[in-house]
Amino acid sequence: MNGVGPSGNHEVDVVIVGAGPVGLYAGYYAGFRGMSVAIVDSLPEPGGQCSALYPEKEIFDIAGFPEVKGQVLIDGLVAQAQKAKPLWVLGERAEKLSCSADGVELTTAQGTTLTAKGIVIAGGIGNFEPRVLEPAADYLGRGLQYFVPRLADLAGHEVVVVGGGDSAVDWALALEGVASSVTLVHRRESFRAHEHSVAQLRSSSVNVLTSCEIESVSGTERIESVVARGVHGDRTTLPATTVVAALGFLAELGPLQEWGLELHQRRILVDRTMQTNIPRIYAVGDIADFDGKIRIIAVGFAEAATAVNNLAPLVNSSWSASPGHSSEMAV
Repeated sequence: MNGVGPSGNHEVDVVIVGAGPVGLYAGYYAGFRGMSVAIVDSLPEPGGQCSALYPEKEIFDIAGFPEVKGQVLIDGLVAQAQKAKPLWVLGERAEKLSCSADGVELTTAQGTTLTAKGIVIAGGIGNFEPRVLEPAADYLGRGLQYFVPRLADLAGHEVVVVGGGDSAVDWALALEGVASSVTLVHRRESFRAHEHSVAQLRSSSVNVLTSCEIESVSGTERIESVVARGVHGDRTTLPATTVVAALGFLAELGPLQEWGLELHQRRILVDRTMQTNIPRIYAVGDIADFDGKIRIIAVGFAEAATAVNNLAPLVNSSWSASPGHSSEMAV
């Protein structure tokens, strides 16, 4: 993706913090209103929880879709966001924020600095980072991945999925028939996934190893094999070109807690324009809170449009907060 992982200093009109569904739509909508955009996320791929936790699950409450898979929705939102030609800052955590009367400056943990007229925080449940599979940690990007945005990317691979929750079981089942082989390794005998999915797993061609943990990973340029160790010390060597570590994710507000934002139960309080207690800082989606809040994606889309439209006059004093109808505007 063009512009992923930039370094140095960049100036844009608005920074979107969070590349989940609501953040992606906010990025598109800011571009639609004529703003230049940067989209920041600690994960290396856009999509947030949709891509990380339920890419193959059907979602039923998105307007215009009787049902749509999580990753299909994200792919459409990314294509829509690309119309804004955003600067993608992925795999970088928003770290420091400073504000002035004229704008804001955001610096990531990796040192990228973004100067803007305003920020829209669409951080979902906060910084969303995968639990690390330590024996394979050095192979990130070389065979280790923490979620599977597109199943077809693993066609013909020898895949080892690690974990025992819904994501691990769903990915193992979804990759059956796509990958050349699929093995699921789980440290316990029982699974935390839905009973129906576990029953499907038991009757599938997936090689299931329970009461086992990944002891070591080997390879030169990329992963070539893994060793699974059982509770009694028995070891199994598995050929592997890809390891999917579905061990869950850690969610925390992280540095956001140090920005001076007014919080309530780990969420950011906003007014009816979606502005926080700090001028030029807006919050939308699951991370935002106000009386009567409804936490669904559809509402998050509306909040994103509300925030961007109210931010517009801060970017250009000649712009109105009222956007008019898109069908009447040249894009």
